[in-house]
Formats: sequence, C-alpha cells, structure tokens
Amino acid sequence: MKKTIKKKKKGILGVIASIILFLDKWLITPITKLILKVTDFFKNNSQGFERFISKKQTLIVASLVFAFAVFILVDRESTMMIDQQAEILYNQEVTPIYNEEAYVVEGLPKTVDITLIGKRRHIFLAKQSPVKTVSVDLTGLQPGSHKVTLKYSQSVSSINYKLDPSTAQIYIYEKVSETRELTTDVLHRDSLDSKLYIKNIELSRNNVIIKGAEHRLKEVATVKALVDVNNISNPQVGEMTLKDVPLVAYDTEGQIVDVEVVPNKIDAKILITSPSKEVPIQVVPTGEIAFGKAIKSLITNVSTVVVYGDEAELEDLNMIPVEIDITDLDRDKEFNVNIKKPNGVRDISTKTVVVKVAIDDLSTKEFENIGISTENLGSEYRVQALSVEDSAVTVIVKGSQSVLDELDTATIHPYVDLSNYAEGEYEVDVLVRGDDLRLNYSLKQRKVKIRIMKK
Repeated sequence: MKKTIKKKKKGILGVIASIILFLDKWLITPITKLILKVTDFFKNNSQGFERFISKKQTLIVASLVFAFAVFILVDRESTMMIDQQAEILYNQEVTPIYNEEAYVVEGLPKTVDITLIGKRRHIFLAKQSPVKTVSVDLTGLQPGSHKVTLKYSQSVSSINYKLDPSTAQIYIYEKVSETRELTTDVLHRDSLDSKLYIKNIELSRNNVIIKGAEHRLKEVATVKALVDVNNISNPQVGEMTLKDVPLVAYDTEGQIVDVEVVPNKIDAKILITSPSKEVPIQVVPTGEIAFGKAIKSLITNVSTVVVYGDEAELEDLNMIPVEIDITDLDRDKEFNVNIKKPNGVRDISTKTVVVKVAIDDLSTKEFENIGISTENLGSEYRVQALSVEDSAVTVIVKGSQSVLDELDTATIHPYVDLSNYAEGEYEVDVLVRGDDLRLNYSLKQRKVKIRIMKK
C-alpha cells in the first residue's frame, strides 16, 4: 500500500516537473532573453535614442499616436453613453376597460405619447413588438369624477417608459338611450354630372337609437344619413342602392355630438333623374343707345337652349335672359355673350350666344286708347275707373320705323300696381311695359283715378 502511494507521488511530481520545464523553455527563458537584449540595446545606444526622441517629427508622430489612442478610448466611452437613448411613440391609442353597455366615459384622452428610454437595440425590439397597448382599467368605478393612471403594456422589460399624459381626470355617466328620426344630407352634390339630379333618397330605416350620457343626448338636434355622391359608382339615370351610409348626430350649430348611433350605418336607395326643358333666349339691351338711334333687329345664332336642373325650378322657367350693353351704340355690332345659369339650373346645352345688333334711325309713334290692367290687387277686392278717361291711356313708342309698323298693340301693357291698397278712391300712377325690348315705351297720361270695392 505504501509503495503504491509513493509511486503516485512520484508520478504527480514528474508531471509538475515536466510543466515547469516546458514553461521555462518556451516562455520564461525567451522573455528574459528579450528583456536583456532590449536593455543592452538602450545601454549601447542611449545617446542615439535620446536624439531620436528629441526630433520634432518624432514628437509629432508620437503626439498623433497618443491623440489617436485617447480618441479611441473616448469614442468607446461616448458610444456606451450614446447607446442610452430615448425615442417617442406619438399618438398611441388608449384602450379603456369598462362596461360600455352601462356607462359612458368622458375626459379620457384618445391617444398619448410614449417616451421609451433604454439601449438602442432594446428600444428597437420594443418598437417591433406587437404588444404596445396603453390601457386604463375602470372596472368597478361608479358614476362620478375619478383620477386614473394610464399604463403601458411593454414587452421588453429592460427599457423604461413615460406616458404623456400619464393620468387623466375622467367622468363616468350612466348610459341612456333615445329614438330619433333620420334626415338626409347629400355630400359633394356638385361633383355629380351637371345633367343629373338626385330626385329622391329612400333610407332603409327612418329611425335610429342614440346612446350616451343624458346631457349629450339633449344636445342632439338631428341625426343625418350622409349620402356621399363620390361613393356612387357610375351614377346615371335610374335607381341605385348605396351601401354603408354613415349616420352622424349634430347639435343646433351643426357640430358633431359624441354619442353612439345604433345602427351607425344603413343603406339608401337613390333615384337619379335628368330633368330638362327647352326655353327661348331673350336678348335684353341695357344702357342708353346713342341719341337719335334705335335697334332695328336683334339676331342670335341660337334661339333656344336646353336647360337641366331642379324639376320644380325648371317648371317656372320660361326664358333665358341674355344682356348686352348698348350704351352709346350708333352702328351695327356683334356681341359674344356668356349665358348665365338662372337659379335651379345646373347645366345649359349652349354656353355662349352670338347676338348681331342692327341700328336704325329713331322714330316715334303713338298708340291710343290702350286699356289699363291692374296688378297685385287683393283677391277680395275689385277695381273701377272713375271715368272713361281713367280706363285707357295713350302710349308713346319710340324705335325703328320698321319695327313700329309691325307692332301689335296686344304686346303693350299699361298697368297700375295696387299692392297694399284697400277700399276707397285713389289717384294712382300708371306704368307701362312692352314685350318688344327693341322699343322704348312711355305714357302721355301718368295718373288715373280709381275706386276699390269689396266683391
């Protein structure tokens, strides 16, 4: 047994001796020799080394090497400091947790800004993470005012974060509901083809339910279905259905009220027509023609146009006026005039008209015994002239002789305006107008006496 132990000790000592010999041969001895050689070199060349060190170029090179080394060290430290950075995530949605069927929450911000603070790689991982929820748990809170804290569900625990805002003063109300009637509002109507007209809109339902805090429901003046013409695919004459028409609640000033509308979208059947009507063009001279001159003829390149627009407006439209300025005109002239669209007209078949004006010398002619008509008399009254002379007048007409010779007296209209007149006897002014706008009309007798009586 003792012999075995001795053998083991000798074996261990032999291994240790082998290691020491290896280190002495390959590490200690070579380093010692290198140190001795460097020492001998500096002893034998001390003066040359000193001269080398003292040279200006050597000092510059040494300074550059030292500066570069310092730069590397500082840059490494700066990089470590810069690696700590902050980044802001703007407009992150806030998700409240509460019973939405029973309560309404006001004062809670819809979005917040999140400042992430940490190492660049950690912030990068945090931004790539699908979990970026800002939430606030309102479970168990009763109606009233509360100050709550918002929380950010971060997936990378090695970063810090700050929310702006991080708290909110909220108000919780009980949710109530009411039934409201729907109205319709047409958006971008002008983008519809000018020859088309939306005649009727039929909604898939007439009433909706609005839900919210009681004070908000009191603000709602109307709930509108917003029919957007831009959402109608290929609008044309006929009936078409528009899906998912949004519903919005408004107050009396036209501002949107934040309430829940149920349902929030409906369908609408839209009837599109193209009402049109052919009407004549009437040239209307304006201004005073040159002294001693008159209009002999007014000739247009088109006599009628087709107008498109609101059906009710077109029904009352009987002509399209085209004005030309004849101030001081003393010779024939041609006018190019843009046709103005009357109220209710969306489009006209012809946009411009050419008017040729022929000028003639001025002549005068009198037309006697033209009967006087009444206008604007109340339906419960009737009127009577006090004498024969008060029932008719002589009208003086000035214009081109050729036009006067062909003038029909039925186109001359003397009249009295009896607006706001009641029973009694009055002396009233006589007015006159004529259908032919080339002519000028005046009266010899400017006043007549009448009696107004009950029927």
